[in-house]
Amino acid sequence: MLLVTKHGYVTGMKSPNMKNKRPTLQDVADLVGVTKMTVSRFLRNPDQVSAPLQTKIAEALEDLGYIPNRAPDILSKSKSHAIGVLLPSLTNQVFAEVIRGIESVVEPAGYQTMLAHYGYSKEAEESRIATLLSYSVDGLIISESYHTERVRKMLAVAGIPVIEIMDSVSPPIEQAIGIDNEAAAYAMTEFMIKKGRQRIVYFAARMDQRTLFKIKGYETAMLDNGLTPLCLKTNSASSFTLGATFLKDALQQQPDTDGIFCTNDDLAIGALYACQKAGIKVPQDIGIAGFHGHDISRAMVPLLTTVITPREEMGRLAAEHLLSRLQGNPVSQRIIDLPFKIEAGESV
Repeated sequence: MLLVTKHGYVTGMKSPNMKNKRPTLQDVADLVGVTKMTVSRFLRNPDQVSAPLQTKIAEALEDLGYIPNRAPDILSKSKSHAIGVLLPSLTNQVFAEVIRGIESVVEPAGYQTMLAHYGYSKEAEESRIATLLSYSVDGLIISESYHTERVRKMLAVAGIPVIEIMDSVSPPIEQAIGIDNEAAAYAMTEFMIKKGRQRIVYFAARMDQRTLFKIKGYETAMLDNGLTPLCLKTNSASSFTLGATFLKDALQQQPDTDGIFCTNDDLAIGALYACQKAGIKVPQDIGIAGFHGHDISRAMVPLLTTVITPREEMGRLAAEHLLSRLQGNPVSQRIIDLPFKIEAGESV
């Protein structure tokens, strides 16, 4: 069956309602009336063919929906121009901003990101890293600092640059860019205590290493000030609903609670809305603080007290250092500790 394409070419390929066939380099060459080698030269460097032929080949590629097969280039050059990015969550705003920072650097440099999600599971992290390495990514940006032995062996064998983000305390495999989560939690707890809060409860979810560091910072600050820490924990995902549930549990366990510090803004916002619904005044009756400084925290009444973390800058710096390594430069700084900021807000 002959078909006329968008740009007027006549092709013998099957119609769309017949079984799909992925267009080949030969299909493009036959459509334009040139050799496969000519199309291949165009794909490597359009300037290697004449201007009129560039137009014809480009139109044929569009008409056929041609998808280049990069495997030969990857095998011959050992380069994929792809960066693997491993994240625990693709819905969390924290990591959305990290991705924005990464892509602001790698895309202009001609690299693409390959995102993988591991749901805070070490076993899933193993699987996702193995998959990314099987696609011959040129480098990896990963958001966990503690890994299984198998992951460490795979990364050592792969021999590609690896940068860990979100944590600036744990010893990195090669290089780490992040914040001191323990110090940040300590600073926020101290801020709340100076505001007169004495019975502060910490709300923790997911229980990854960063959360454990935050709990340690909170507990240390409470003990340093002669106060008794109380932490409510779950491995479930953070949500506004979970924040409201934690509030109910906290008031049952410690009815005179006058402060709540949450491992992220989602829990804090949920707790704050639950207080308002129950007629509990914030901050008069209970002070509430979050962590990360999401956009919504700046639009609330009262404004949320929170720890501002430089997520986008973290992603941008990780990408810049990774590209520098890919250009043959050595690790310039093994650990980059980025500053955090206590946003006073109005909720404490």
